[in-house]
Amino acid sequence: MSRAERRALIDREALALPVSRQCRLLSVSRASVYRRPAEINEEDYTIMALIDRQYLARPYYGSRRMAAWLAPQGRVVNRKRVQRLMRLAGLVAIYQRPNTSKPAPAHKIYPYLLGGILIERVNQVWCADVTYIPMAKGFLYLVVIMYLVVIMDWVSRAVLAWRLSNTLGAEFCVEALEEALSRHGQPEIFNTDQGSQFTSDDFTGTLQNHAVTISMDGKGRYMDNIFVERLWRSLKYEEVYLNAYASVAEAKAGIGSWLEFYNEERQHQSLGYRTPRQVYEAECPWICGRSASPTGCAFAHIPTGTTTNHRIDLDGEEHKSNAMTVATSAIGAGTEIGRVTP
Repeated sequence: MSRAERRALIDREALALPVSRQCRLLSVSRASVYRRPAEINEEDYTIMALIDRQYLARPYYGSRRMAAWLAPQGRVVNRKRVQRLMRLAGLVAIYQRPNTSKPAPAHKIYPYLLGGILIERVNQVWCADVTYIPMAKGFLYLVVIMYLVVIMDWVSRAVLAWRLSNTLGAEFCVEALEEALSRHGQPEIFNTDQGSQFTSDDFTGTLQNHAVTISMDGKGRYMDNIFVERLWRSLKYEEVYLNAYASVAEAKAGIGSWLEFYNEERQHQSLGYRTPRQVYEAECPWICGRSASPTGCAFAHIPTGTTTNHRIDLDGEEHKSNAMTVATSAIGAGTEIGRVTP
């Protein structure tokens, strides 16, 4: 269990067990319970957006090179600040390092199984990854970052399920995985990186219960999962960076609309200028999720009930309508979301 999850278990109103005793039992510092995290200022938001864009183009940039790159952009900051912002965004430079620490030492790491095999049919290999989604400003519990996970079919490039969350726990990844399995059957192999969300017992246990073979990228080898990495670049440059999301509903609607466009309309040269849906549908039934618009089809908008650990319930009772309706009502009746059509 992560430190954030243990901290969320502490009940400051409990009379039978003092907070100090709860902290000792859960191995949590009392200061982290009593002290409210400092709010991130607007300048940090701007710097994080610059770092995120440069990281997509240069994933091997560490804090030193990133700080040096920021100076010509008019943002003279020291390395420690860059380290803090990169850590907050979940960005780590890609390069070979000796004696690197594992994301979760207690979790089992599985070998990479895709090297040298021919992947030529849908549902043969699925893959998944998590990325950071910047927001225009903080909201609710001073949350300023959202994380997005997708489940993708390797051959067709189709996004089978996705979820948004404001924490990096495994729960939202498991929800996306369970939806993909329930709608599209099961793959032969499931490939991820070695992130703690994917090595957790909940995630790997779900795959094992469905008799799916687990594969994981080598440490620092982002090219092993290149199709999802390429999806992140397209999503951010074509949607996220063009629309500064001010709320969860707006982020969910925008990302859902773009992923619908990606599956239904975006033609891929490597697929013979066919869409991911056309390639997937040629071999397997194409099962749509809840509609994101009166005539459209999107994924991962199924209500899943409440969540724990203060993760924002993106699919709760108040959002059971379609995603575009939620986004419109969130910013006022008769007001359209300002965005660029893909």
